[in-house]
Amino acid sequence: MNNGDMMSNNRILRNWVEEMAALCLPEKIVWIDGSDEQRDQLRAEACRTGEIIELNQEILPGCYYHRTDPLDVARVEDKTFICTRREQDAGTNNNWKNPEEAYMEAANFFRGSMRGRTMYVIPFSMGPVGSPFSKIGIELTDSIYVVLNMLIMTRAGREVLDVLGSSNDFTRCLHSKADLDPERRRILHFPEDNTIWSVNSGYGGNVLLGKKCLSLRIASYLAKQEGWLAEHMLILGIEEPNGKIDYVAAAFPSACGKTNLAMLIPPEGLKSKGYRIWTVGDDIAWIRPDTDGRLWAINPEQGFFGVAPGTNLKSNPNAVKTVQANTIFTNVVLGKDGTVWWEEGDGDAPADSEDWLGRPWHPGKKDDKGKEIPGAQPNSRFTAPIQQCPSASHRIGHHHGVPISAIIFGGRRERLAPLVYESLSWNHGVYLGASMASERTAAQYGKQGEVRRDPFAMLPFCGYNMADYFKHWIQMGRAVKNAPKIFHVNWFRKDDEGKFLWPGFGENLRVLEWVLQRCRGEGKAIESPIGYLPTPDAFDMTGLDLPKGSMDQLLDVNNNDWKDEAMSVETFFDSLGPRMPWEVRNELEALKRRLEQAK
Repeated sequence: MNNGDMMSNNRILRNWVEEMAALCLPEKIVWIDGSDEQRDQLRAEACRTGEIIELNQEILPGCYYHRTDPLDVARVEDKTFICTRREQDAGTNNNWKNPEEAYMEAANFFRGSMRGRTMYVIPFSMGPVGSPFSKIGIELTDSIYVVLNMLIMTRAGREVLDVLGSSNDFTRCLHSKADLDPERRRILHFPEDNTIWSVNSGYGGNVLLGKKCLSLRIASYLAKQEGWLAEHMLILGIEEPNGKIDYVAAAFPSACGKTNLAMLIPPEGLKSKGYRIWTVGDDIAWIRPDTDGRLWAINPEQGFFGVAPGTNLKSNPNAVKTVQANTIFTNVVLGKDGTVWWEEGDGDAPADSEDWLGRPWHPGKKDDKGKEIPGAQPNSRFTAPIQQCPSASHRIGHHHGVPISAIIFGGRRERLAPLVYESLSWNHGVYLGASMASERTAAQYGKQGEVRRDPFAMLPFCGYNMADYFKHWIQMGRAVKNAPKIFHVNWFRKDDEGKFLWPGFGENLRVLEWVLQRCRGEGKAIESPIGYLPTPDAFDMTGLDLPKGSMDQLLDVNNNDWKDEAMSVETFFDSLGPRMPWEVRNELEALKRRLEQAK
């Protein structure tokens, strides 16, 4: 690998790379061309240094293993900042830093951080290269692990530079592992400069700067300026036997089955109808109005960066099949035979294995206090190409994306929200997104059962004031003639004994079927104070025998509980400050009135 062949003719880009190199002082600079030959050279070099470990190539061809620093295993929200000139533009939903101070502080951390290392220049496109939907970024990094992940997650290499040409329109992304000091860790976003700086981390969510940093935080800001939406949403296609495919976009907070829904397999009872499910994306959707008056969406990524624990042939068979080749596994159990394993995965752990910290490990191993030691880190990951997914849509690489028929919001609520309901209007749908919430599970930090608001599943990812973000959604509804219908789902309702009322997984297609019927002006429904509810006989229940009364419980709306919810939502809206749009406030007041009037 040499640093001359890929040097861009773009003077602005070259000057920036030279400026950052003068700050970080790398031993050499290598431009990433996207070729298999260069990728293989990088893998070999990273294996020599121990940055990655080659797995059993007969069982897991093209697969590698990586461990992060033990203090660097997840996104660091308290070290993540939006750096705008005015604090109110970042909003109460973000940590804010003055840009001048942020640059100055981080420059001290970056100074000389790549001494003795290589600076890799990664030209990457979020979205199909050359698509009007897409955005170009250039990430500078001293981590081969980052390079190899970015080659899976994005479209990276020479053709991106060809499309960029001499333009200045690219996101400047600078990353260095530096010395991995957690106290000096910073993930800094400068929306007004189209710039991201990340230092002292090696964990994917903090350092794959095309992912949450660009695709959501920076892109949401750009989307507001340019009149589109950058959303934390899956995109799913549902094909009927006649070949017609309807696409839905859906947003869920963490631990609500987003990736599982994106790769859904039709249940046995509905297979006779001939449905096929197509995965366009499992995490991020960029959505634009088109001349047909509809909203169209692309997945800006081309890979999965998924949580390993809990992924198995029952919960997500397509994900298991996807990761059998060309995948990077991070912080899972490593078998001496070159295989990997994780909790709630398939099969038994390798007989002779190491945990994610590299210590000898076996299932049931306990610490000196008698507490069981997990083999895989709870946030351990796999990075895999989306095209390997059995349900991957042929539209993933289409420059124009797919038309969206329905937008679905969801949360984890044991008692409150029914299985599914439809908003009364676009603005009411925005209210549903703005008031989204989940109750914490035992696996999440905080008090179990506590309601955590996560509007649009964007609270950690909106790159500007959340109240302004709500207003932008209201305006987008005005901008399109044929806006998608908006729905809310809750797969997690429980009965009085604490058992789930709905089986979930593939059975969720029965709910999506009703959603699409409603989009076509069909589907049985009744109006309630919270929106349009399906009638108890609205779903095709072929092959699914629920206990008597379950459907009534799944669709029940308790007015008193919803009045309490409205008060909680109002408190949350107040916390977002004076910019809360009146349209969303009006929807809350209208909900209160409907609840009061209902008998």
